[in-house]
Amino acid sequence: MRLALDEARAAVAHDDVPVGAVVLGPDGEVLAVGHNEREKLGDPTAHAELLALRRAAERLGTWRLEGCTLVVTLEPCTMCAGATVLARLERVVYGAVDPKAGAVGSLWDVVRDRRLNHRPEVLHGVLAEECGEVLRAFFAPAREEGVR
Repeated sequence: MRLALDEARAAVAHDDVPVGAVVLGPDGEVLAVGHNEREKLGDPTAHAELLALRRAAERLGTWRLEGCTLVVTLEPCTMCAGATVLARLERVVYGAVDPKAGAVGSLWDVVRDRRLNHRPEVLHGVLAEECGEVLRAFFAPAREEGVR
């Protein structure tokens, strides 16, 4: 999670919401990292999770990330939760809960929907306070100005 937090902080340099993600291989090796790049790339799908999943798949030469773990600082949204199911991830580990858009237990629970053909294990709350603080610090100035 500390590596994901480093990635989250890197997003601030280009005014992206500070979310970071890491994909670990079955043996715990870091396969790929990512942070939000929506503003930087002008791409609504450039979420930290999707960028990390794409990079891991490219590195492994397959879209099936069986046995792999996604570690992310914020609970994934519906798009990213869906991607974790489709990538056949073994587990999703996240820090801060996202009550407004979370799809791994908060607002929705996409990854544990029994109608889907794959359901990764979920571990939540890992370094949650620190993950949440990075987000609060990013949004604090805008909240004071009424911008974000």
